[in-house]
Amino acid sequence: MRGLVLMAGGARGAYQAGVLKRISELASLRGGPSPFAIVAGASAGAINGTMLAAHSADFVEGTTLMAQLWSELEVGHVFRTDAASLTVGGLRWLRDLSLGGLISAGPGARSLLDVTPLRELIARAVPFARIADAIRRGTLYATAISATSYHSGRSFTFVQGRPGHPVWSRSRRVVLPVELGVDHVCASAAIPIVFPPVALDCGTGELFFGDGALRQVAPFSPAIRLGATRVLAIGIRSQCSTEPISPAEALAGERALGAGDVSAPPLAQICGILLNAVFLDHLDTDYDHLKRMNELILAYDGDRTPLPGRTAAPAVAEPMRIVTPLVISPSEDLAVVAKTYAHKMPRLIRHLLDGLGTPEAQSADLISYLLFDGAYSQALIDIGYRDADARHEEIEAFLCTGAADDAAA
Repeated sequence: MRGLVLMAGGARGAYQAGVLKRISELASLRGGPSPFAIVAGASAGAINGTMLAAHSADFVEGTTLMAQLWSELEVGHVFRTDAASLTVGGLRWLRDLSLGGLISAGPGARSLLDVTPLRELIARAVPFARIADAIRRGTLYATAISATSYHSGRSFTFVQGRPGHPVWSRSRRVVLPVELGVDHVCASAAIPIVFPPVALDCGTGELFFGDGALRQVAPFSPAIRLGATRVLAIGIRSQCSTEPISPAEALAGERALGAGDVSAPPLAQICGILLNAVFLDHLDTDYDHLKRMNELILAYDGDRTPLPGRTAAPAVAEPMRIVTPLVISPSEDLAVVAKTYAHKMPRLIRHLLDGLGTPEAQSADLISYLLFDGAYSQALIDIGYRDADARHEEIEAFLCTGAADDAAA
């Protein structure tokens, strides 16, 4: 089976819509169902993933609606931007940070922003009932979205799939079969501190969850464990940032980014780096790990007898198989793109960001995650479309290989 992995990234999720829109136009897929039997996502990837899963019977329709959703997006569709809402949130944080336990009146601050509009947007955009329909019709095997428990720090993967789908558990990862809904997606997309935690009923009472990327150290894992043998992952980190470089090149790059300024970085820049660590780094690491595992499996024949020159592998608890990955990531730095559209942010939000660091500070990373604006989103959609178009032959070959086996399954 073919799987799709959609990474987290806040407003950068529009890039995924562009990639998928171009894939839906491939000659071999035009007019048919989604080529992905398994869809896994976190944060913005959970929104895109459930939307695609719900429209898996018509791949073109699903990707068209996804691109339309992002291109028409406004900041007010995601969080309240009126002065009263922003002021109340800010004052609660100021009170809690300055007075702490000295006072107990009133509810404590749960987030900087009120994201009630996001819940309403997801409810309108994703027809969750159609996910079950797609599973019954056979155009979808399973869809999985991840969220992080604020109680234990464990990564929870919520799976809606065909009866009998695999369920697994590890020390820091829990899988729960569920019927996905708005709350699961909101929990997966709850960026820490910025968005509030979301309560989910897990069978033994309510637990509070936040962004699925926080503890998702192996983004390929849900799709693979659900049975995918070929996995397409769409990241949001620019290709140039994943290229290996020498120490001299790294130091030269640091000096160039600092522009000769050796002063301490402002808070906005630090927040951007923190979000990069949460959203960007896991895909690269897991991709390298998957390739190494494939090499290890190829080093042994089917009966696990070591090939000449190799030592025997220890027994494992579950069978291992080759999984073919393909990763598509931006050809441009999306933070640089965000600088062009930073003026689209609400004035009060811009003032807040300016307060975290001077306008000249390298805070574009932070802005790129929170800039839910149609013009910015369209720019990312266009980049994603071009990137997929540049690799359309590779993508089509990847998706068509093994298609007959998938159909038989």
